Amino acid sequence: MSRSLDDYVRREDLIDIATDLVRFPTFKGEETPLARHLATWFGERGYEVELDEVEPGRFQTIATLKGKGGGRSLMFNAHLDINSMTRGWTRDPWQPWVDGDKLFGHGVQNMKGGLATMIVAADAFRKAGQQLKGDIVLACVVGETQGGEGTHHLMKRGFRTDAAVLTEPFGRGNLATMHAGILHLALHVRGRSGHMSQMDGTVHAIRKMATVIEHFDTLKFSAPFNPALPGLPRHNIGAVIGGRGDGYILYDAPYVPDLCTIIVDVHFLPGQTIPDIVADIERHMEPLKAADPQLVYDIEIPPPDFFKGRRRLVMPAVDVPPGEEIIQTVARNYTKVSGEPIGTVGAVLPGVYSACDSSWLWDAGIPCLNYGPASGTHLGGPEGAYVVISEMEEVAKVLALTARDFCEAA
Repeated sequence: MSRSLDDYVRREDLIDIATDLVRFPTFKGEETPLARHLATWFGERGYEVELDEVEPGRFQTIATLKGKGGGRSLMFNAHLDINSMTRGWTRDPWQPWVDGDKLFGHGVQNMKGGLATMIVAADAFRKAGQQLKGDIVLACVVGETQGGEGTHHLMKRGFRTDAAVLTEPFGRGNLATMHAGILHLALHVRGRSGHMSQMDGTVHAIRKMATVIEHFDTLKFSAPFNPALPGLPRHNIGAVIGGRGDGYILYDAPYVPDLCTIIVDVHFLPGQTIPDIVADIERHMEPLKAADPQLVYDIEIPPPDFFKGRRRLVMPAVDVPPGEEIIQTVARNYTKVSGEPIGTVGAVLPGVYSACDSSWLWDAGIPCLNYGPASGTHLGGPEGAYVVISEMEEVAKVLALTARDFCEAA
């Protein structure tokens, strides 16, 4: 990278921007204040800015650093929404702090550290006064943790670039080109209510569900083994709720509960389908139904509206060929910046046992990969979170080089 451009990828800018981003508590559905803030930030710096309304009142920011023309477009993609927060923090999670080479704060790990990194990489060209031939698009999207709702919306409206890099936190030397698909489903067990003083004829939905939950531990899927993703498919019961009536009334404890629901997350392999997964679950439930005629259940995909923030979309599994030009360009520029050969290209375990917005980019025909600074959890409680600052610096330099190479080519 030329010295003049390299000077504009600065540690202090990365920390300042990431800190600014973390101060917005952008839980699912609450991303709009940050989207508007970013729209102002980009607009003041001369980017072409669109506030894209994904659903009524919910916005994401699409900022474009326009090129001179005649080159290819490259998207940097990162999500604004953050994971839920557990108990146990010992410091304010919305006031980030630096400890050595780590920047701490809730949401910085997934993925505001990556978001800051791609912003600094793109803005280096503006600061250096260098205009590429092609456009750099910064897609600051919503709802990735709900199945990629923002990127899915962007693709549905026909928005396209020639390639994309998602700055998910796989580490500076890793290029993640394949990952699992994600399906969320609700499994409902339906009983028959009655007062505890007259139990005859009642069916206790929670007790029935307890048997289902225990049985679910042994669920096996029929998908063939994939050596690149040896831990897939896998499933997890992430939540359980039971009560009386369709609203899961919780205060009528004298009455037998007649509805109990579990929310199940299935991470699946390329080639698996929704009908395959449902058929495997139904097959697994057959012995329970045979043993207990009172067991009545059904499966609902996606989970019902009752569950705020539920994952409404099924994210396809992804397997992008490593020979795609954008992947090779990032690998080459990593070696230029670091002096080292690239590490893993393909399935970066265990991170790719989950999914991300490349599901929708690749599904729309956009060659893409995941490449972003390492992050993790430490201090501050069970979900105390950090991003590695030196990795942000190095990744930003690689992204800037990649944008120059890719967008300058016709």
